[in-house]
Amino acid sequence: MNDDNSTYSLRSRQQTTMGGGNDETSNGSTRPFATSYSSPSSSTTSTPMSTRRTSPFLPTPLETLALAAYPALLAFGTLFSALSPQTRGAPYDAAAQSHHPDFAPSYFARKDNAVNVLFVKRGWAWVTVAFAVFVATHPSFRRVDSPIRKVRTAITRWALATAGWALVTQWCLGPPLIDRGFRFTGGRCEVAAEAVAEGTADEADVFTAAACRAVGGRWSGGHDISGHVFLLVLGSFFLLQEVGWVAARRGGGGFFGGAREERCVVMSDGAVKGAGVEAGAADDERGERELGIGSKFALAVVALCWWMLLMTAIYFHTWFEKFTGLLVAAMAIYPVYILPRWIPALRTFIGLPGI
Repeated sequence: MNDDNSTYSLRSRQQTTMGGGNDETSNGSTRPFATSYSSPSSSTTSTPMSTRRTSPFLPTPLETLALAAYPALLAFGTLFSALSPQTRGAPYDAAAQSHHPDFAPSYFARKDNAVNVLFVKRGWAWVTVAFAVFVATHPSFRRVDSPIRKVRTAITRWALATAGWALVTQWCLGPPLIDRGFRFTGGRCEVAAEAVAEGTADEADVFTAAACRAVGGRWSGGHDISGHVFLLVLGSFFLLQEVGWVAARRGGGGFFGGAREERCVVMSDGAVKGAGVEAGAADDERGERELGIGSKFALAVVALCWWMLLMTAIYFHTWFEKFTGLLVAAMAIYPVYILPRWIPALRTFIGLPGI
């Protein structure tokens, strides 16, 4: 009898464990045993739709919004220039890319305005100083447990962006790409007749806009990609990337806070995951919520870039010259900030802002 009772108890416990038995309530009645197991279908339907990944091959929604500001500024400026009687009626020297100072429709329509001379003409120096101050002062770069790799990859991205700026506007195994494109589309330097006659200049040897101006010539005839647009777009978006994603990952909140998990990357095994999987433990901590003086300085430079981009859109260059300046800037941005997201080996070398 005892053996039968032991056998019965063992079978009851097995049934209960497998979820097939009944559970006795306190009042002696029975009810089906409630298991903690959830079917795959039920767990799938309860998963929030917000976990859907963004494409690692394209800018995130927030980046797309920031990028859209540039063609919007250029389109608004071009439209304003076409509709404003004062701007439309002002004489403009296309070869010199300037309004005559005596007839300029605005102070910012003069190439000798202080912001153009002191800021835009030295634009990449301002971008570099703003970036250096940001890296030197932001808490995420000054933490004792912050890896040296963060600083190294940030400097690498700056070096690549600087190389892009230099190749397009300064030197590319000779003349920069802007000047090469100008000559390729039929442009030439109309050297002053006196300089040619005196033998101090040779029209065939003047290959750059700077050299042309140095001998008193005029750079005209070809398609002049807007160097101002290129510089202002590349410099401001570079700072937005470096400051924005660091502020987002450090819990900056506000404009940056919602962007923290937007970026996705392709892993070495082909899986697509959120960029945060490559962050260290120190990066996942939140606490330094203040932007700091470096971030504010960088954002002030961005704001001034946007203002001068609008002034360029209103008063200088044709719409197609401005468009090509924007296009070339986008071509310099993509390899530094989007391409590493889907090439793991490149990401190891360049890194991602904030990671």
